[in-house]
Amino acid sequence: MTDLSPAAQAVLDAYMNNCGWLDGPLKKDYQCVAAVLRAAVAHTQMYQGNDCYSNEVWTCDADELLAIATELENQ
Repeated sequence: MTDLSPAAQAVLDAYMNNCGWLDGPLKKDYQCVAAVLRAAVAHTQMYQGNDCYSNEVWTCDADELLAIATELENQ
């Protein structure tokens, strides 16, 4: 397995503990988690610039991320 940062490992662990494959993370798992994180940021960010993938400074609203997670958990 690839060495991940503590933050990336925590996110992957949360996914694997709740939804992942029993035989360990696969490339598809990594890609799915990354897509979810990018979508969440795209819907909660405040940035200076014309697109969310630019090199401009941006921040992500943690309260909005948590609200999305809560909404999904309550389905």
